[in-house]
Amino acid sequence: METTAPVIALQKVESSQIHSIGHDASTNTLAIRFKNYKGDATSLYHYSNFTAEEFAAFKTAESIGSHFGKHIKPYDKKYPYVKVEAAQAA
Repeated sequence: METTAPVIALQKVESSQIHSIGHDASTNTLAIRFKNYKGDATSLYHYSNFTAEEFAAFKTAESIGSHFGKHIKPYDKKYPYVKVEAAQAA
């Protein structure tokens, strides 16, 4: 049985590795679309158990990429993630 991921509106951010982020408060889902080495938008991931407060801190972090690397990426047990969409073909 395939589950459909929620559609989460994304907002572009200033980051060398992250293209855009979004949050769905009703499901506590964080959405992150990453960038490739050229700066183009690539794969979209959804992270579970991410609260609105955590998203506010992430969104306003001095460095989005650094915040992701320190507070989100190492905690895959706390924030299990799924790849929602592969990189779009050029």
